[in-house]
Amino acid sequence: MSIAIQTATARHKGEERGRHDFDFLHGHWRVHNRRLRQRLLGCTEWDSFEAAQYCQPLLDGLGNTDEMRNAAGPVGVSLRLFDLQARQWVIYWVAPRDGLLQPPVRGAFSGGTGIFEGTDVHDGRPVRVRYTWSNTSGDTPQWEQAYSADEGISWENNWVMSFTRTRA
Repeated sequence: MSIAIQTATARHKGEERGRHDFDFLHGHWRVHNRRLRQRLLGCTEWDSFEAAQYCQPLLDGLGNTDEMRNAAGPVGVSLRLFDLQARQWVIYWVAPRDGLLQPPVRGAFSGGTGIFEGTDVHDGRPVRVRYTWSNTSGDTPQWEQAYSADEGISWENNWVMSFTRTRA
């Protein structure tokens, strides 16, 4: 193989690195949700609910989107896009209460765990937001959301989603 072909092949493989990290999420899911009733107030009471989610790829794997719904209607929509230059995923959330893209979190997977962080505002105060994806190699991945009001020194988990793959 020529040097030019080897270089082009290596560059293409490098461009693919990370691009398919969320392929595990494509398809239909049953999602058990646990959400903290009040955030950043020392609350220890959780609400639970079941939901269904469908995730589909966009742009030949450069992104994906999903919608989560429960008996009451839509819970929200995620939009994930892979930034080819930064080699990071950018994740947006849209809630039905306002229909707006929330500030994104950015990050990547390492060793099967994805960590994504960003900044937002909760009840008028700035917070750091962290999404953590784990157990992504099988049919029962888990997602957790945490907030930090002290620039990441301490974190409070406030939403946990446990996924189980289903058929359409």
